[in-house]
Amino acid sequence: MGVERMGMVIGVRPEKLAEYKRLHAEPWPEMNAALNAANIHNYSIYLREPEDLLFAYWEYRGTDFAADMKVLGERAVAKKWLALTDPCQAKLATARDDEWWSFMPEIFHLD
Repeated sequence: MGVERMGMVIGVRPEKLAEYKRLHAEPWPEMNAALNAANIHNYSIYLREPEDLLFAYWEYRGTDFAADMKVLGERAVAKKWLALTDPCQAKLATARDDEWWSFMPEIFHLD
């Protein structure tokens, strides 16, 4: 099992930024455990102001990303967390219809 580095971007609603920061300042241990169970590790979210963009990075250590994301999305804790965080976010105008966070291909990495 290898490590796949993944980066993604989404907007954050300026009027919801304080709430988004508050939620992530005190993340739920159950949500963190659910992410780890879905093979997500080294997860970080960065904020770019004044553009109000969120950049996320994580390392996926599983073998079936789609299946792991399906299981994660079905967990009650994830549904409760997303019900709070999704309204804080703003899908990019250029995002595909099936995207929320827009994944970005890695074009450079230095160990």
